[in-house]
Amino acid sequence: MEVSTTVAAAVTALRADMGSVVKEVTDRLRAELPSYARVPPDLLTLRVARAMDRGLTVVHRLCEHHCCAGPELPVHGPVHGPGQAAQQPARTGTIGDTLPVDDVIRAHRIGVDVVWSRFSREMTMRRATPEELLAIGEQVWSWAAAMTVRIVRRRAEDASPAGPGLEEYVRMLLLAPVDAAAVRGWAGGSAPAGMPFRARAASGPTAVAHVVEMLRPWVAVGPAGGLMVTTVDGDVAGLLAARPPKLFRDLVLGLGAAAHPCDVASEFASASLALRVAVSFDLSGVHTSDELGLRTAVVQTPAVGERLVHQRLAPLRERGEDGAQLEEAVTAFLEHGLRLEAAARSLFVHPNTLRNRLRRFEEVSGTSLRDPADLAETWWALAHQRVHGRPGAPTDA
Repeated sequence: MEVSTTVAAAVTALRADMGSVVKEVTDRLRAELPSYARVPPDLLTLRVARAMDRGLTVVHRLCEHHCCAGPELPVHGPVHGPGQAAQQPARTGTIGDTLPVDDVIRAHRIGVDVVWSRFSREMTMRRATPEELLAIGEQVWSWAAAMTVRIVRRRAEDASPAGPGLEEYVRMLLLAPVDAAAVRGWAGGSAPAGMPFRARAASGPTAVAHVVEMLRPWVAVGPAGGLMVTTVDGDVAGLLAARPPKLFRDLVLGLGAAAHPCDVASEFASASLALRVAVSFDLSGVHTSDELGLRTAVVQTPAVGERLVHQRLAPLRERGEDGAQLEEAVTAFLEHGLRLEAAARSLFVHPNTLRNRLRRFEEVSGTSLRDPADLAETWWALAHQRVHGRPGAPTDA
């Protein structure tokens, strides 16, 4: 297709607002990637400015030539700002070569996301059709996936004269959507489906070698027989060929559905969510986000939990220590499956004492513990506090 005047106008508008685009990208990099937060601000701004200039050039060329070729967008390489003459930066070398490869991949995706978001907004303002945006978007994100492969492959080749490493390939699959051509380039014609996972020790620090050894019977293997595992932010991650049993007492593992390598990244996000939910509720073993049911909803929808806390638990706050005692009573009652005597034993009180406290909880909060809906909302409010913290209290990141 030919480049429409709409595309040219949108690109021109973004170039005119380059300072704002660069700031949005650098702010996100510093907020989301600690390794980028340690890069000197002037150097990072310089690199991002040039990368954004390249990104806009790519958008224009993709529209003009209908292909996935163009300069590289990730934040590294010798660059200079748009409209500036090439100059020696304050510090030599490239940023990307000194940062973790998964951070470089994420930085690349952040940059592409910002450019595409701004570009599509400009196109929409100029009354571009959805079909036109879809056609351009498909090309831009295919190009982005190809550039991600280039990043990982180059880093792996730099690290090993023998060629790209399996661990880097696995990390690429987990962290960035890739296309079929990229998978064939790495794995050849054989690229079976796998179940992405993310795991850590149930308590204490995670010993990577120990976790890998525990999971070895179920871990998928690469074409040369290597285990398809890596690490992501201190957790062990990778692909499983089969689901392990749930009877892991020392391990908590989030699991995604079996997926073709091109679709692993989205399922790995689901596995990461399952791990987060399981850890929040002190669960061990193997879990998927679907199996965790309402616990997943508690983690994903804090706004709902806040409303339920206000409705079911806030009235207790006004009663000070007595209100805290009533909350403790209903918490024990729920944790012990509505078994009064078991809950009373856990609190070291007589069952009649607990029964009286539960009655007072119902009176103060306006809740009926015999109503399934009220009971579920009370559980959700207590679970919300457990995961997200009490209102006004600092939460554990």
